[in-house]
Amino acid sequence: MSAPPVTAWAGADPYAAALRAGCGPLFLRRADGWLLPLDVERWCAGADPVDRTVLDRCEGAVLDVGCGPGRLVAELAGRGRTVLGVDVSAAAVDHTVRLGGPALRRSVFETLPGEGRWDTVLLMDGNVGIGGDPRALLHRTAQLLRPGGLLIAETAPADIHEVVRVQLVGAGPGPDDGGAFPWARVGTPALLRYARDWERAGQWTAGGRRFVALRTRTASSSAEPPKSTAEISSQRTRKPSADRPVAER
Repeated sequence: MSAPPVTAWAGADPYAAALRAGCGPLFLRRADGWLLPLDVERWCAGADPVDRTVLDRCEGAVLDVGCGPGRLVAELAGRGRTVLGVDVSAAAVDHTVRLGGPALRRSVFETLPGEGRWDTVLLMDGNVGIGGDPRALLHRTAQLLRPGGLLIAETAPADIHEVVRVQLVGAGPGPDDGGAFPWARVGTPALLRYARDWERAGQWTAGGRRFVALRTRTASSSAEPPKSTAEISSQRTRKPSADRPVAER
């Protein structure tokens, strides 16, 4: 299965600028001009009470896909958990590392440490929409998890199923000649329809946010076990490469 493109988000200057500032405005803009506001302030703050109740459900070693500025990775690392954040944005990875959380600049569709051995994968803050293809993302997530591993996904607050091309824009109108990428907005019913090969482990609402927990049914392709936090952190001293956990300056 080919990986959906991720380069547009990786190079989106409005996103990097918002993370550096710790605030918006920042939007996903559809071709028709409709804007979805992104909660940059919450992402750049520490884990809130709703986040912490989700993290309390995590099992074993945790992979946070699309970790953003790293509040969840930092919270889990502070609890002494084995955790790794992955994100295509250099600014996001850099922010996560500054918080003390291990992170790699990489797409979820690229080779990752510990494939087939992660106990929990997180898809928070709308990241179930990565790549605009929830079926492909669920398939890839199953490859990353151990048999019986846990996926916790945050779904859209409405019962929606929308696959569109969007751009990241700030307060201005944004460019029209590039930078668009596929994205999905998926509510709980739609995600559960995609997840017919998974076991349902729960669904709940907290603080106006919706979550679904799923478990893999069958063995996925495996590789090396997840690295410990110490092993992942040691990668920061290596020469920067395409797999670097620290953003290149």
